[in-house]
Amino acid sequence: MKRDFSRSQRRAFTDANREAWDEAAPVHAKINQARLVESFKRTGYTTLADHCLDRLMEIGFQGKSIAQLCCNNGRELLSLKNLGAGHCVGFDASAAFIEQARELTRASGHTDVEFVITDVYEIPEEKAGPYELVMTTIGVLGWMPDLQEFFRVMERLTHAGGHVFIEETHPVLMMYEESEGDGPSYLEHSYFKEDPYVETKGLDYYEGQKYASKPLYSFQHTLADIMMAAMDVGFVLRHFAEFGYDISGFCADLEHAAAKPPMGMTMVWQKG
Repeated sequence: MKRDFSRSQRRAFTDANREAWDEAAPVHAKINQARLVESFKRTGYTTLADHCLDRLMEIGFQGKSIAQLCCNNGRELLSLKNLGAGHCVGFDASAAFIEQARELTRASGHTDVEFVITDVYEIPEEKAGPYELVMTTIGVLGWMPDLQEFFRVMERLTHAGGHVFIEETHPVLMMYEESEGDGPSYLEHSYFKEDPYVETKGLDYYEGQKYASKPLYSFQHTLADIMMAAMDVGFVLRHFAEFGYDISGFCADLEHAAAKPPMGMTMVWQKG
């Protein structure tokens, strides 16, 4: 569904989310930053799941320039660099997570990797590429208030003939909520929900601890919304896969449900 947000309205959502992600950064760092620093000192270390790495190997990323949007602490981008990628640039609005990414880069010893602090809708012209591969990993599209403009950003970043790789929570899974305690996840939201999800219980998706956080705003985008936003900017679909297993840690119990929804997906698009 197309949401007609003005630039100032869109920026209000992305600014609020940036503040909440900055707030979450020390929580994440306490859990896994030291481990990642030590891991990235090892040649060839990767955090990429097989369903991502298989597709990326199929595209062929070795030696290619890569941009990652909403890169968080940069672990996936650095993983590709460890496996032979060319010049790598990560973009994220959170200065706190970018600092973590830079610390991991120093640990890895790579010099042809950089991280840029920016609202993803306002990437500076001098960093706009083009890149041979543009990627997002799980948990990016839902934070985008304006999906159409997000795909326009990706199109501008992508070299002619280049590819876009997307790993994402399946939109159907976003209809569910997790129960408090040990209860099963349950259907709660319309697939066509138009108002934002609002969360104030934090962003600890590693250990699942709740904390009083600044408000976060995420958005339901249907599969048709995503497909059409990509096609409208001229991307051609080269691969699409849906997964019935947990790739996000959200409603993970549904992996074992008798009536199992799609839980994750990957897409590969190509620019003509």
